Amino acid sequence: MRLFVAISLPDRIKDTLTALCGGVDGARWRSRGQLHLTLRFIGEVDGAMARDIDDVLQRIRAPAFSLTLRRTGFFSERKLARVLWSGVEHDEPLRKLHGKVQRGLQAIGLAPERRRYHPHVTLARLDGIAPFEAEGYAARYSEYASPPFTVDSFSLFSSHLARQGAIYTVESDYALISEFSANAL
Repeated sequence: MRLFVAISLPDRIKDTLTALCGGVDGARWRSRGQLHLTLRFIGEVDGAMARDIDDVLQRIRAPAFSLTLRRTGFFSERKLARVLWSGVEHDEPLRKLHGKVQRGLQAIGLAPERRRYHPHVTLARLDGIAPFEAEGYAARYSEYASPPFTVDSFSLFSSHLARQGAIYTVESDYALISEFSANAL
């Protein structure tokens, strides 16, 4: 089972993101069903480890928070652009949640991620284009900002590769503590 932990995006946010998808030759744009904000990629695990992951994620307690996606950019590898993305504004609560997920998964034996966490929503994968083409895309949408939205849960997803691309399935949802719930405690 190939797993990752992510935040699902509201439909209205997916609408704003899909409006950005186009205008770059050779880009493999993500479908609406593939748009999410990754907290932690896990990879291939067996059934026992998947159950342990679910158990540890169920125990995470964190407050719900507001989030805004802002601007676009790209990741490069070997001097070629590989991924187009939308970033996150004022992401401290998101980073705290990421830290809790990371520590929980390490506690059950999963190795920490090697790369520094850079919260983003992947919009397209590229087969390696010249950076100036990706820079043009990023400049065109540098003023992009989504409406703010509330993050009140996160999910464990499985990923299955298919001819039309990866298919993501929510395996489990984990509620965050709403302001109302926190005040009632």
